Amino acid sequence: MTDYLIRGANVLGQGSADIAIKDSTIVDPDLLDPDDTSVEVVSAEGLIALPGLVDMHTHLREPGKEDAETILSGSRAAAAGGFTCVHAMANTAPVADTAGVVEQVHRLGRTAGYTEVVPIGAVTIGLEGKNLAEIGAMARSAARVRIFSDDGICVSDPLLMRRALEYVKTFDGVIAQHAQEPRLTEGAQMNEGVVSAELGLPGWPAVAEESIIARDVLLAEHVGSRLHICHVSTKGSVDIIRWAKSRGVEITAEVTPHHLMLTDELVRSFDPVYKVNPPLRTEADVTALREALADGTIDVIGTDHAPHTAEHKCSEWTAAAMGMVGMETALSIVVEAMADYDFDYGDLARVMSVTPARITGATGHGSLEIGSSANIVLIDPNSTHTIVPDDHATKGRNNPFAGLEVSTSITDTFFYGHRVLSGGRLSTPHPAGASWTDQ
Repeated sequence: MTDYLIRGANVLGQGSADIAIKDSTIVDPDLLDPDDTSVEVVSAEGLIALPGLVDMHTHLREPGKEDAETILSGSRAAAAGGFTCVHAMANTAPVADTAGVVEQVHRLGRTAGYTEVVPIGAVTIGLEGKNLAEIGAMARSAARVRIFSDDGICVSDPLLMRRALEYVKTFDGVIAQHAQEPRLTEGAQMNEGVVSAELGLPGWPAVAEESIIARDVLLAEHVGSRLHICHVSTKGSVDIIRWAKSRGVEITAEVTPHHLMLTDELVRSFDPVYKVNPPLRTEADVTALREALADGTIDVIGTDHAPHTAEHKCSEWTAAAMGMVGMETALSIVVEAMADYDFDYGDLARVMSVTPARITGATGHGSLEIGSSANIVLIDPNSTHTIVPDDHATKGRNNPFAGLEVSTSITDTFFYGHRVLSGGRLSTPHPAGASWTDQ
C-alpha cells in the first residue's frame, strides 16, 4: 500500500490543511516525510476534502440482472462518484431474502475492491409482501445485514410491517420503507396533477406516499423501532416526517438528487428517462424537499441509482421501466440544487457521508479525524463540465441530467487508503482484494 500526503486541501470547506494516509488510516501529517519515495504527495490546493460518500440506496442488479449492472460496474461508478460505501437493494434475481444471497453480494463487493458494498435484505420472501424473509439469518450472516427493505414495492400490510419493526428492534436494525399505497397507484404512470390530466396519463397521488408514511410513523412509535423512509417526494411527506421527529419517533428520511431538481413538467416530452418511482412531482414539492434537506428534516441523500438496459428503458412511455442512474452525478446535482440555500460543504458531508454512515452503522466511513479509516473524496468546486452518460462507468445510460452543465466534479477517491479514482480517472481496485476491510 502506498502512503499519501494530501497537501493543502480545504477540509470540509473550513480551511486548508494536510491529510496524511498511512496503512489505510488517516494519521498525523508529521508522521510522513514528503521526501520519502514511498510517500506519494497529492497537490490538493483549491480542492475540497470530504469523508468518502455513503449511499443508503442503490440498485446494483447482481445477481440475476447483470445486463443492466454488475457489482463491479456499480462499484466503479460509485468510486467515480466519490462513494466509498454503498448499500445494495434486495430486488435482485434471486431476491436478497436469504443469508446465502446477501453473502454473495457481500463477497462480490469485497472482490471488486472499489467501494464497500453492503447488502440490504428483503423484508418479505420474494418481495411478495406475504411472509417475513430470513431477517435474523441475514443479520447473523457474514454480511451482517442491518437494513431491510422491499424497495420497489411497499410493505403495505400493516401487521407485517409491525412484525418487521419488532424483529429488527432486537438487534437495532432498520426497516427502510418504499412508501406507496398500492391500491392508490394501480396503473399509475406519473404524478397526479395538472400535467397528468393534460397528458391523459394515470396519476400517482401524493397521498399514496403520505398515507403509508403516516401509518408507519405510528407503528414505529408504538413499537419503539427505527424507521427509514426511502426517496421522499412530496411536501406532505415532509410535513409528516417533521411532525414525527417532533414527537421523538426514531425516523430518518432520504431524498434523491433527481427529486431535488426535476419536476413533472418534464414528462410533457414523453421521454422515458424521466419515468421514475416515486414520480417526479411539482415545483412546490421540490422547494419543500430542498428546505427540508437544509433544515435537517430530511437526513440524507440516497441516489436510488437504478440502471436499466436500453431495451427496458428506451421504449414508449407506458412500457418503459421506472428508474434513473445517479451515483456518478449525485454530488454535483446536490450542489446545484442547494446553491440558493444556506448549505455549505459541512452540510454536504453531513447528508452524503456522516449521517448515512451513522444510520447504517457503516464503521470506517464518515470521518476525517486522525485515526479514522482513510475513506476520502476530493472535489473540485470550480470544474464546470457537461454531464455525458456515455462517459460513465455504470452500464446504465438512463441519466436524466444528460447535457446539463454543472460546476463541481470529483477528482479523487481514496478507499481504505487506496486511490481508486485519480485525477478524475478510475484507477486499480484496492490491492488487498477480498480482505481489504481487514487492513
